[in-house]
Amino acid sequence: MPNTTRIAIIGSGTGGYVAAIRAAQLGAQVTLVESAVVGGLCLN
Repeated sequence: MPNTTRIAIIGSGTGGYVAAIRAAQLGAQVTLVESAVVGGLCLN
């Protein structure tokens, strides 16, 4: 059975967004939870 890491990140601000991307790059299954509308305030 493969070792699959599952991560839930609460909040998709700058830190949550970067954490989700990096965890996925490292092979984790990531769920990102955000209460605000998609898009937010990060313009980059």
